[in-house]
Amino acid sequence: MYALIKTGGKQFKVAIGEKIKVEQIAADVGQEIVIDQVLAVGSGAELTIGTPLVAGATVTATVVSHGKHDKVRIFKMRRRKHYQRHGGHRQTYTELEIGAIGV
Repeated sequence: MYALIKTGGKQFKVAIGEKIKVEQIAADVGQEIVIDQVLAVGSGAELTIGTPLVAGATVTATVVSHGKHDKVRIFKMRRRKHYQRHGGHRQTYTELEIGAIGV
């Protein structure tokens, strides 16, 4: 069984037992959260697509950890103008383990 969920402005295809990294969620490590924005639920050849959400469908997940992704380097330069700027960014994430998919 799998589901398409929406969290943090992104969509993820999840199955029971998977670990995914999503945008940071304000929850403690070990806490169980319920995601109710389910776009589609499928098992085998069956697929239920919501308009836009599947009514009554939920995904239960446990917060495994919080962290930061690898640094994204930002470099700006104007040729022949002696202009150079260096920067960087590390996006925060929350790692979730999918526990149950309810329809």
